[in-house]
Amino acid sequence: MNKVAVIGLGASGLCALRHLTARPNVFQAVAFEQNSEVGGTWLYTPRIHKHDNGVRVHSSMYQNLKTNLPKEVMAFPDFHFSQNLPSFITHTNVKDYLIDYANNFGLYAHSKLKTQIERVEMITTNTGSIKWCVTYKDVEDSSAPSTSETYDSVVVCNGHYSIPNIPEIPGLKQFEGSFLHSHDYRVPEVFKGKTVLCLGGGASGIDIAMDLTSQAKKVFLSHRGKQITSPLPENLEETVEIKSFSENFVNLKDGRDLEVDTVIFCTGYKYDFPFLTKECNLNITDGRVYPLFKHIVHAKHPSLNFIGVTKKVCPFPTFHCQVQFMMANLDGSMKLPSYEEMLQDIEKDYETRRNEGMPHRHTHTMVGRKQWDYNDDITSMAETRPISKQVRDLFDKIHYTRINNLLEYKKYNYYLKNDNYVGVQN
Repeated sequence: MNKVAVIGLGASGLCALRHLTARPNVFQAVAFEQNSEVGGTWLYTPRIHKHDNGVRVHSSMYQNLKTNLPKEVMAFPDFHFSQNLPSFITHTNVKDYLIDYANNFGLYAHSKLKTQIERVEMITTNTGSIKWCVTYKDVEDSSAPSTSETYDSVVVCNGHYSIPNIPEIPGLKQFEGSFLHSHDYRVPEVFKGKTVLCLGGGASGIDIAMDLTSQAKKVFLSHRGKQITSPLPENLEETVEIKSFSENFVNLKDGRDLEVDTVIFCTGYKYDFPFLTKECNLNITDGRVYPLFKHIVHAKHPSLNFIGVTKKVCPFPTFHCQVQFMMANLDGSMKLPSYEEMLQDIEKDYETRRNEGMPHRHTHTMVGRKQWDYNDDITSMAETRPISKQVRDLFDKIHYTRINNLLEYKKYNYYLKNDNYVGVQN
């Protein structure tokens, strides 16, 4: 019997727990979640920084968020969203879906909510095998002693959208306007009548800039990417990157000086596994988590696995496939390469990215064909089903539709016709 600890009960942790508990003759799984409910980043709260119990706010949801992928692409392959929902849904719809998922598969019986992991330590037994000592505490009772338990395997599912990455830009400390990270953005009404600059042209930067236009007087979207081809709201203007800050201005690389009230850093997040002790041999440098074979398995300690490290993927279906890979590793049905071979594979993937011009921080980013090639790779190794062609095609279609039609693309609903998804505008 393989005793497994799952850390985190967002979408990836729920998926891991669902499939581990479905095989009680092989796995004895328990999951730990510091919040009072499952859902991870999909648990919207108006609060920022910390909860009343002192636990740091994990969620980066804002009030008006709608998914930028349709529910037909979002769903786990074995559990669909309600057909009564539109294709593009709210964070509340996703949270409810994840709670339904947990109820449907009986996951609460295997979960410790309001429980924070303090440490995960590697232990070498007398026989030379590796075990994991997991120490946790009740976040609601500060007087309660911590508890330590030993597990055969650990699956880390704590997400990577909660520790803000704020780049070092000259003059920021002298800037007299306000600034925040998108992690702390909640409602646009706070910025009514103000001039706001959003730094970062990724999905969150564009979506938050669009959300702000309903209340702000003027919104600037500063980014290094290609110019957006889609029509934009009249009070939203693209600009080049920020060069520096001064007391009253944001200084751009094209020489312009913008007078703004607030800067919102939509500049991504950092990977963070504070509970893993040094002996776990995990290194994080500028967005690279090393050494993870196929972005999942710790090459040196294969009983330590990570779900959801990859970025810019079809999320829940990818988690599903990564979980199948993780389980094939843990149950022994998939033979891993040697430690040296796994390191070579990790370096080959890394060097391929560098040769393609991808920076170090995008070690786990899947763009274009990368995610489908990756999905084919891990599902082939684990001898399980890859993400379906219909879901892949719709994901790619939405990517191009979004680029060209930011104002309207979420107004479409999708349904299957002759084995392909067709969009109909509301």
